[in-house]
Amino acid sequence: MDQSINRRGFLRVMRLAICGFAAGLPMLRRTAKAAAVGEKSMSFHSLHTGENLTVTYWADGAYIAEALKQVNHILRDWRTDEIHSIDPSLLDYLFDLRRAMDSTAPFHVISGYRSSKSNEMLRKQSPGVAKNSLHIRGRAIDVSLPGRDLAKLRKTAVAMRRGGVGYYPALGFVHVDTGRFRTW
Repeated sequence: MDQSINRRGFLRVMRLAICGFAAGLPMLRRTAKAAAVGEKSMSFHSLHTGENLTVTYWADGAYIAEALKQVNHILRDWRTDEIHSIDPSLLDYLFDLRRAMDSTAPFHVISGYRSSKSNEMLRKQSPGVAKNSLHIRGRAIDVSLPGRDLAKLRKTAVAMRRGGVGYYPALGFVHVDTGRFRTW
């Protein structure tokens, strides 16, 4: 994990410290930490389509529109080919989760966005599929992380307390979403 700060981040931190805008040491630490992450990248492998994507989706303090389009495409409903916007905070959650797992491997995607039609079909097959699933809104994903224990992936996601975390060891994936914190 690269802990270096780029020149722009260093100058931003120094400007805050010198000008007195930092409201104490805790804020300065948060700013330095944010500056150290100048870019956020994500990698996915879709198990259903075989597609792969590695993309920098955030840089210089902003999301990159073209990168988000690529993410929307790979996380589309593979059953209907329907594309929907994926919540960028879900990407941030996955970015932090992968870092916490000390991995650079691509997330293996079982399900990203789900159309209402696909979700309803799955509900008829399994009582565990929610009628108003966050998959329908682009706010949920079912993943595994190659080379990392599934139970540890779940435990790490739960410890982050960032949204819903579902554990499906028999099916080989963990569900994470950007809804309220809950586990199952």
